[in-house]
Amino acid sequence: MPRYFIEVAYKGNNYAGFQVQDNVLTIQSEVQKALAVFYKEQIPLTGSSRTDAGVHALQNYFHADVPFFIQQKNIYNLNALLPRDIAIKNILQVNNEAHCRFDAESREYKYYVSRKKNPFITDRSYFFPYSIDEEKLHEAAATILNYTDFTSFSKRNTQVKTFICQVLESRWVKEDDCLVYHVKANRFLRGMVRGLTGTMLQVAREKITIDDFKKIIESRDCTKADFAVPGHGLFLVQVNYPERVWKR
Repeated sequence: MPRYFIEVAYKGNNYAGFQVQDNVLTIQSEVQKALAVFYKEQIPLTGSSRTDAGVHALQNYFHADVPFFIQQKNIYNLNALLPRDIAIKNILQVNNEAHCRFDAESREYKYYVSRKKNPFITDRSYFFPYSIDEEKLHEAAATILNYTDFTSFSKRNTQVKTFICQVLESRWVKEDDCLVYHVKANRFLRGMVRGLTGTMLQVAREKITIDDFKKIIESRDCTKADFAVPGHGLFLVQVNYPERVWKR
């Protein structure tokens, strides 16, 4: 039975998250609904990353096993059935053992912090007008690269076996009127990017010091981190796979 990776992009404001849940709208439930309408049968999906309510994605993936071959031209038809804030970008046949979650080598996120009031990005960035020390932001982001245990930045009630993550990139950049935190890692914990962002902003406001930030990481205590930044500033930018997953 052929296996496909379905590449999607979405604005998450109207959804309770990426993965299907009972009695709420999610990205997965909407894509499964469109597939069922067009192909006239239920096609279960497996997702690559669990983004929270309100979080956006420029790229995320599902995989599905289907008893027929999907044609590229069907992307147009499926997008016509989907809400305007969800789009299928590509449907690619992969090797039958490929898994969109477990085969991902790394993922990249951006968190947008707007410094000026801008009505056109209010649903895609966190408006943060306070005085901050940008050098301290850069220092905090660089500090993250020295650690692998991110227990302090994982929300409670997660069912992971380890809190070890290899962070490959961690930096703040400027994009127009926004400060943007860019982070890439082999894996992420639930709430990790928002926890890192919120706590670094506390450093930048001089509410805590860099040494305090290090102690929060080393404490392995999630009650000490700041997860208060909203989901709508967060974007999953890219999911990276090894060449072996793609059907040649």
